[in-house]
Amino acid sequence: MNNFRHFITGIFVVTGLFLNSGCAFDTHQQIPSETWREQEFCKHQLHGNIYVRTELYFGLSRPNGEVTEDEFQNFINTEVTPRFPTGLTLLSGKGQFKDSTGTITKERSKLLILLYTFSNESSSAVEQIREAYKRTFQQESVMRVDEQSCVSF
Repeated sequence: MNNFRHFITGIFVVTGLFLNSGCAFDTHQQIPSETWREQEFCKHQLHGNIYVRTELYFGLSRPNGEVTEDEFQNFINTEVTPRFPTGLTLLSGKGQFKDSTGTITKERSKLLILLYTFSNESSSAVEQIREAYKRTFQQESVMRVDEQSCVSF
């Protein structure tokens, strides 16, 4: 009788493991339902695809003056375009921020908008752009904002 009880217990354990592992392969279980619905809505209703939208905010003030339009365009040509050759949007603006010393600085700025399919490589490329700008133009930071967008062409 004791062997029979161990046998039945073993069957329940194996069955439970099998059922739990089977659920792990169900794509609806892996993706949160809200995210899955958004992706399906984008694809089937709007005929689009989910892309990452990254915005980079570049201040144009630096210790020895301002970054010129030619300098900034050269930065776009050498650092951004090779990493994201399929396209970008660049806007000019005026902004302000509080630096690490508590000083509020008002300055001209550039907003770079990138849309791309996410990968670790593309995220790393964005980080390389940020680091290059900080190093090249003596900046304390480059703000990065990321979100998902439904994109169709």
